[in-house]
Amino acid sequence: MSRLTNDDDVLVVGGGLAAWRFVEELRRRGFTGAITVTSDETEPPYDRPPLSKQILAGKWPLDQARLATPERLAAANVALHLGDAAVAFDAATRTVTYASGVTRTAARIVLATGTRARHLPFGEGLVHYLRNANDVASIATALEGRESGHAVIIGGGFIGAEAATALTGRGWRVTVLEAAPWPLVGVLGAQVAQWLSGLPAAAQVTLETNQRITNVVRRGDGLVIERESGPLEADLVIAGVGALPNVEWLDGSGLEIDNGVVVDEWAQATADIAALGDIARFTWTSVTGTSPVRIEHWQVASDHAARLAAHWLGESPTAPLIPYFWSDQYGKKIQVLGHPLASDDVQIVSGDVDNGAWLALYQRNGVVSGVVTLSQPRALMKSRPLLEVPTTLVEALDQSPWSA
Repeated sequence: MSRLTNDDDVLVVGGGLAAWRFVEELRRRGFTGAITVTSDETEPPYDRPPLSKQILAGKWPLDQARLATPERLAAANVALHLGDAAVAFDAATRTVTYASGVTRTAARIVLATGTRARHLPFGEGLVHYLRNANDVASIATALEGRESGHAVIIGGGFIGAEAATALTGRGWRVTVLEAAPWPLVGVLGAQVAQWLSGLPAAAQVTLETNQRITNVVRRGDGLVIERESGPLEADLVIAGVGALPNVEWLDGSGLEIDNGVVVDEWAQATADIAALGDIARFTWTSVTGTSPVRIEHWQVASDHAARLAAHWLGESPTAPLIPYFWSDQYGKKIQVLGHPLASDDVQIVSGDVDNGAWLALYQRNGVVSGVVTLSQPRALMKSRPLLEVPTTLVEALDQSPWSA
């Protein structure tokens, strides 16, 4: 492919972490050509993890999570267009059409439209979601003038647990309703989910599992969650039931769409069109083999941006892409390195469940496929070498990098 030159212009569609990191990486690596960033949101790019943590807890204003501050925008010399959603794309001509009727094209196009919260098929206007700045502002409005109340969180995954933690810290009584036998079982597997299942109660949060919810309705001044096990009253309802990639606008674009935009290991859909972060279904080579994956992790979005910028500028990054995510919930920090399957075998190799701090290894076909820790951040990062080259469980135990 031809190298990106300073005579080329770049159009980035999307205003999240992946989009902004890509802009900063291009500039850091010396690219001086024109860059335009467009977003359907009215806020300049900001970091999303604090939304369900510090911002919902009332500890930070949104400005503290800002990525594209006025100073950084000026330094990056970016044309930023907000509040106009991309609605169509023609890959052959590299033309993006926006809701306003405006069209834009460029020598290189980067698609980074991220995901949106999956909505329940009921409770419209009564159930809050937590995916963007408008969502957290809506919840903040519902909390105004109230120092306490009963919040019900539908979904016990990462967003649900973090929202429960933030609201408990604000003095609210919180109940989490989870459809599965344990929260996070579909992501971390049954064994790890069971090890973590006592965290809500220890943080004074009520967890109810195997829940089947049929509706959310208003009754008087409050809300009622209708479910098979009986009605539950609430003052506030938030749902965290997954996310959907924003790729519908790419129908008919000429790009391959299959649970995201299909791209290569450098995040390229074609030589001059790329997709980053949550919408990218990319070819990932790990210690367990090569497979197409779409991973909704903050770190993956950031790594995609750096790898694409380097590749387009003719550089060849050699560091392996190792997914990483974390969640601060119920006073604990859960961290995972790698992309283990819920069906992988897992074994605690340091600490134990009773003391609330441990490190465990996932393995698949005899090779370590991931590392998961509870409140062991330094030990987790010391274990990264186990995922840089194929390592058996016996070799991992012999090396024990987490204890170094």
